[in-house]
Amino acid sequence: MEKKPGSVLLGSILAEKLPCVVQPPPRRPLAYADPNETEEEKQFRRVFQQLAGDDMEVSPNELMNILNKIIAKHSDLKTDGFSLESCRSMVAVMDSDSTGKLGFHEFKHLWNNIKKWQGIYKSYDADRSGVIGADELPAAFTAAGFPLNTQLFDMIIRRYSDENGNMDFDNYIGCLVRLDAMCRAFKTLDKDNNGTIKVNVQEWLQLTMYS
Repeated sequence: MEKKPGSVLLGSILAEKLPCVVQPPPRRPLAYADPNETEEEKQFRRVFQQLAGDDMEVSPNELMNILNKIIAKHSDLKTDGFSLESCRSMVAVMDSDSTGKLGFHEFKHLWNNIKKWQGIYKSYDADRSGVIGADELPAAFTAAGFPLNTQLFDMIIRRYSDENGNMDFDNYIGCLVRLDAMCRAFKTLDKDNNGTIKVNVQEWLQLTMYS
């Protein structure tokens, strides 16, 4: 296939076709409430109002404080804590209108992902060490919806695991957040659903710099 100058041709680097990754919902006014909201959802809305502050949005710094307060209560999760940089990445992933903060529905979507991934993390920490070992990681990523090929998996180990190949909780979540972002962006650009996208340099920078 011919490539135009200044363009980048990307192919799939996943072991198999990914399942459909749910897009974060569009921002809606906080006052909006689905008439079919469950009691749990209504309670979540009230908690969000307390966490978000006067502007009713969650900034990266606020997200960092929220997550670190919660994981401090889970002694079974080994972690150095969520850094401001990892929380900026999470906000960028879910920030559908590029405000730099998360509204209610964006935060709820991210929160549900983190809860799901936390359950997977615990279930694949077979030896209850608080970390996922290198031999446990492939299954843990596949269970989260990301079957990776060997080359990409080796890169992730080098980037997110310690020198022994073990991955702690905050690095596991941070890695999945980025995978989720990149896969959703790829699916958006893959108009023909053929596993290949074509972008120019400007589009590539816009795609990679805010994630």
